[in-house]
Parts: sequence; C-alpha cells; structure tokens
Amino acid sequence: MDQLTGTTASQPAAGLAFRTAAEADVPALVGLVESAYRGESSRAGWTTEADLLEGQRTDPEGVAEVVTGADSRMLVAERDGALVACCQLERRGDLAYFGMFAVRPALQGEGLGRVVLAEAERTAREEWGAREMQMTVLTAREDLIAWYVRRGYRRTGRTSPFPYGDERFGIPQRGDLRFELLVKPLG
Repeated sequence: MDQLTGTTASQPAAGLAFRTAAEADVPALVGLVESAYRGESSRAGWTTEADLLEGQRTDPEGVAEVVTGADSRMLVAERDGALVACCQLERRGDLAYFGMFAVRPALQGEGLGRVVLAEAERTAREEWGAREMQMTVLTAREDLIAWYVRRGYRRTGRTSPFPYGDERFGIPQRGDLRFELLVKPLG
C-alpha cells in the first residue's frame, strides 16, 4: 500500500478522475511537466531527462496553446482533487498525436502511466475517430521507448532532429539527440 495515494500498484486507477484542462490549470501543468523531466526533482522518477537536457521542458505559452487549441486538448488525471498526471492530445486528421506526458515523479512506477495512456488512446479513438496514435521520443531514452513498445507502440525508424538552439525545448547536454516516431493502431 502506498501511503501517499492509498492505493496499491495493482490498483493504479483507484480514485483517479480524468478531465480536459482549462486555462486556469496552465501553471500547475507546467510545474508537473517540468517536475517529471527536468532538474533534481525529476530524479525521483524514472522519466527524467536531467542527464540529457537542462533548462525548461515546456513553458506556459506552449501549454496554453495545447489547452486552448481547436484540435488539441490537455488530458488531466487527478486523485482526490490533486493533479497527478497529464498528457497532450492533438487531432491530425484520422491520426492523433500524444505528447507532454507527465506523471508526478513520486507516483511513477505504480502503473498510473499505463492508465493515463490507455485513457488517452480511448479518448482519441472514441471522441475523434483516430485510427492511430503517434508520438516522438528521444532515441537516447531506450528505457522509455521500451515501455511504449510493451504497450503496443511500434518503432518506425523515422527520426527527426532535436531543435538545437531553441531553448524553449531545453539545453542539450549531448550532440546526438534525435526523436523517433512511434505509432500504434487504435482500431
């Protein structure tokens, strides 16, 4: 039993509520995403990118764009009224893009991420009619890619460069950062 959440790893969805983020959520969402990927606080979880990138992971403008966009939404997961996870969904025709996925570092490893990912897939399929979910993941994050592969995502081998020089996405600590496209049929 986890003393913080009152759940066990076998019941990650217990007490979890999903909703679409509102503009008032933007500051908390930025904080959650930053805490899951950057800085020392991110090291409490396994999704940290602190050894690959310094600086910010996102900013209020980028999150607000997702929250207010006509073809996007930020899905929020709460437990007992507290923000515990989020993800971006973007409609791209009959495809959906999944991004800005974050789980509070102290709660990582409990299965919460699996539940949020499944809800995102359900939402894209049932509400938008998406036939496929797509995402990009840093190729240096083999552990994260393996996690997605175990959830049915397929590596495509199609890569795109990291936006070096654009500090909105962080300050690279290596010169070999690239993104790989992962896909999963939703039908």
